[in-house]
Amino acid sequence: MSAEIISNFNGIVTSRISGLLTQAELSTVQKELLAIIGREGGIRLLVLCEDFQGWDKASDWEDVSFQSQSDPYINKMALVGERKWQDLALLFTGKGFREFPIEYFGPEDIEKARTWLMEY
Repeated sequence: MSAEIISNFNGIVTSRISGLLTQAELSTVQKELLAIIGREGGIRLLVLCEDFQGWDKASDWEDVSFQSQSDPYINKMALVGERKWQDLALLFTGKGFREFPIEYFGPEDIEKARTWLMEY
């Protein structure tokens, strides 16, 4: 699977994305996130991009309903991955257009990402 939730601990939900991401896989993770939000309220999201190959061009990426349902409950999002994906990942996640801060960190800065997520 190229997208999955791997942990939910201390208010931080960690998701791993690898390979070529499809909209169907992202949608499955988004449904799981909405279930967690329904149980716990606000979350901080850590997305680990490991061996990420990009987004499937055949997928339909126009559905943004997840954003309207989840944005009020996401406090922060940290993306961790290779620097070559930084600009596209921040564009894809809508940094600057979402209701919460989003930051990108290189793989060597995963602890900085966790620290940033815990700051208020």
